[in-house]
Amino acid sequence: MILHLDLDSFFASVHRRDDPTLSNRPIAVGGRSNLKIFDRAKRGIRLYDQNSGAFVNPVFYHNQKESFESFFVDQIEGKRKIRGIITTASYEARAFGVKTGMSIAQALKLCPDLRVLIPNYLLYHEISHKLYLFLQQEIPLVEQYSIDEFFGDVRGWIDDDEVLSFANELKSKIKKEFDLPISIGISEGKWIAKLATNYAKPDGICLIPKGEIYHFIKDIKVEQFPGIAKGYKKRLDRYFIKTLGEALQRKELFYSWGKSGRVLYHRIKGDEREGISIKQSRKSVGVSRTFDPIKSRDEISRRVVILARHITFILLKLNINPTTYYLKINYDFQGKAKGRRTIDRIFNEKLCKEIFLDIFRSIDHNYRHIVKISLSVSNFSTIYKKTLSLVDYPDDLKEQKLSKSIQKMRSKYSLDVIKSASE
Repeated sequence: MILHLDLDSFFASVHRRDDPTLSNRPIAVGGRSNLKIFDRAKRGIRLYDQNSGAFVNPVFYHNQKESFESFFVDQIEGKRKIRGIITTASYEARAFGVKTGMSIAQALKLCPDLRVLIPNYLLYHEISHKLYLFLQQEIPLVEQYSIDEFFGDVRGWIDDDEVLSFANELKSKIKKEFDLPISIGISEGKWIAKLATNYAKPDGICLIPKGEIYHFIKDIKVEQFPGIAKGYKKRLDRYFIKTLGEALQRKELFYSWGKSGRVLYHRIKGDEREGISIKQSRKSVGVSRTFDPIKSRDEISRRVVILARHITFILLKLNINPTTYYLKINYDFQGKAKGRRTIDRIFNEKLCKEIFLDIFRSIDHNYRHIVKISLSVSNFSTIYKKTLSLVDYPDDLKEQKLSKSIQKMRSKYSLDVIKSASE
């Protein structure tokens, strides 16, 4: 069997653990993107990257404490306005309709007694990493899937008829050690176990034996299955496939979609036998920030350079060389533009900033206000073996040496101790 473990309302539960007065009342964690990285003044920004997994991004943090007013409230035209979105809501808050992604202002209208808390991402990552280390002592094979999700493979170690008692004992240990509620889904298929966790919440266990998989999934909507996003949902809609039971009746259709279709079909069936991914190779690294609308292209260019500096720091720390660069900008009122460049050269900070600025200038033809910038890199030369440019080799090598020297200073003092003039 494979176990999928998911911490319930993780961020909210951490705050409740440290402040018992928050128990049994509607609470939520939320706010705006950490925009301190764009400050011209030195903020002492650091990177926490000890915690890693399929969907666990490194977190940038600074040591200053935030007040509620400074974090959530803006004075606009003399009026106090609550800003930001909900990241996590407790089950008591969800009962009022409060959910992830909702604006805090809207959440407070639905639930006037809602207590909104400032997020502490550094603490969440530290607890998540400690739980991962704990699970490694309890389960032979453990995969950290996200900041609050883990897979555990107990096949050949725990008999199937003992797995339920094992899961109950594990839940009790986590409660005693971390004082956090956790839900567990169990099945032979990795993704059926993940699906089962939704039916174990809150703070429960859901076991789906092999012989009961079809009965369990047959009426579940296809979009609820892990891995069926908008693209596959549209495909399935064209064939009037609405439930997972209907999907299993169309094996030939899934097989006609190639390898990805075959893999998805057997995930739904629960017989994919994928197992646990112990060490996940990063396929990409990205940084993004959402902010109030900005029209000045000089200011947006400055922010692109700053985000490029942060990506540079991560890449040099990981010692990886990207060859493909992506940039996306979101305009107000849902508009967006995106571009990419593939350049087979030795990575360095100067090159990184130049490429992202070039992409930005080439795609920004809509002179509306911009509300979000997203930068990412992929196609690492260490994974996808590539011959890097020999023409640019001497200059790039010199710049890389400079980048690594600056990296040492930033690692010792802070990420923003050295900035370029354009920042």
